[in-house]
Amino acid sequence: MENLAVYHGPIGKEEGERRLAQDGRDGCYLVRNSDSVPGVYCLCVLCSGYVYTYRLHRDDAGSWAAETTPGVQKRYFRRIKNLIAAFQKPWTRNCHASALPCHRSESSTNTHRGADAQ
Repeated sequence: MENLAVYHGPIGKEEGERRLAQDGRDGCYLVRNSDSVPGVYCLCVLCSGYVYTYRLHRDDAGSWAAETTPGVQKRYFRRIKNLIAAFQKPWTRNCHASALPCHRSESSTNTHRGADAQ
């Protein structure tokens, strides 16, 4: 996950929303650690001023999936980048992640690494 440029680490929901709002582009997105479920990540997408959050998890076989609503079949991907690419297609969700990743800045990378070292 560390090699994924849109991965912002354990920044929390509020900080993730602040970063997306600061970017301000509709469809910009980032990935962060889940605040409430250990070992799970969140894909956060800015759409019309609102941040939509999709939980991402890895199964025992190593495949990635996004949490779905009851009755909706999960799609599994071997790589997290492929899962994110599926969210970039407008037919997958009402609001989709566009080709506008919200990359972590050098300062947020350093802050994140410092937090991991503790």
